[in-house]
Amino acid sequence: MKAPLADRIRPQSISDMVGQRHLLSEGKALRNIIESEEIPNLIFYGPSGVGKTTLASIIAKRTNRKFHKLNGTSASTADIRAIVSELDTLAAPNGILLYLDEIQYFNKKQQQTLLDYIERGEIILIASTTENPYFYVHGAVLSRSTVFEFKSITAEDIIPGVKKAFQFMAEERKTEIIADDEVVLHIARSCGGDVRKAMNSAELCVLSTLPDDEGKIVITKEKAMELTQKSAMKYDREGDEHYDILSGFQKSMRGSDPDAALHYLARLLEAGDMPSAIRRLLVCANEDVGLAYPMIIPIVKAAVDTALMVGMPEARIPLSNAVVLVCNSPKSNSAYLAYDAAAQDLRLGNSGPIPRQLQNKHFDGEDNQNKGQFYKYPHDYPNHYVSQQYLPDKIKNRKYYVFGDNKNEQAAKEYWEKVKGKKQSGKD
Repeated sequence: MKAPLADRIRPQSISDMVGQRHLLSEGKALRNIIESEEIPNLIFYGPSGVGKTTLASIIAKRTNRKFHKLNGTSASTADIRAIVSELDTLAAPNGILLYLDEIQYFNKKQQQTLLDYIERGEIILIASTTENPYFYVHGAVLSRSTVFEFKSITAEDIIPGVKKAFQFMAEERKTEIIADDEVVLHIARSCGGDVRKAMNSAELCVLSTLPDDEGKIVITKEKAMELTQKSAMKYDREGDEHYDILSGFQKSMRGSDPDAALHYLARLLEAGDMPSAIRRLLVCANEDVGLAYPMIIPIVKAAVDTALMVGMPEARIPLSNAVVLVCNSPKSNSAYLAYDAAAQDLRLGNSGPIPRQLQNKHFDGEDNQNKGQFYKYPHDYPNHYVSQQYLPDKIKNRKYYVFGDNKNEQAAKEYWEKVKGKKQSGKD
């Protein structure tokens, strides 16, 4: 059984690699480190299919070290000890390069077992992760390693790789394979920056296409579209990509950019994550539009209810309406900021007893000469308002809420200035 094309065609040198020019171009730090052949422990951080494993194997060959690969999802400390046992033997005369993929799945104890081996320099550790290493890699390992971030590869960088894939398979099969520029571009664009996925898509196109009468394999755009329909959906609900998309979604709505917001909504819905899209949409309506247009809250809620009722694919329609409405609405976070200010006072201990006139039940002892609760009922006064103290004595003059500069809140401000007969200021 043949290995996948991505493995059969794996680059053998840095110059053959696709993308990562910010790391591997002449004069870049990582390129210089590799060419020095004095390799420190490294952590490669970035999405899958962008060359982390390939570069690790190239480094192993360049340093003439025995290359071992483990995966954090299945490897154990026993596997590490078995690799270490090869040191100072004919199996690894020049030392070992251990490539530990998905190191974030190693627990703290497992990661600590690596320390003794990597500190002596007999083993070079290259760990890779799709998650932020500063959150998922044990501090002791992290402090002994240099982190390099790998990035998704552009379609333009992947195009030569797709052409090379078709050429390789043509030579391998001794058959002419015809894939025009439109087919190559579609595969390059639809792989979501994942070179491995692009190689595998090219291989699937060849495997699923019968030779014509002349024995040629002609790849059509329709065939490429059929086999790459969902391949651009790079999405992991537990990973950084998940939170990056959600962050982009909410920040685009907050920034009043409907085009970007709809892009991120589509990425969420096409990946089957409608609940996350709904949650951020409801939060944004309250947090970012808020009092500038308070009626948006029940409107967005109605759109969400409709989406949940009809399900996908029709759910995209009410959700799109709601997203565009949030983007185009005036914005105010005045209530959100006011709550945070009030909560901060509590954290700092700025509180106190509830004022006497607001207590639910009040009792005066016999020694109190001024008996009574003295609560003033606002509805008994003109405009249903009367001045009295509501905050505890310690913070009685505190102002948390500041009217926003939108039309709705400014109208409320004007009304209350007339009723209260004074200007409303900011926090004292």
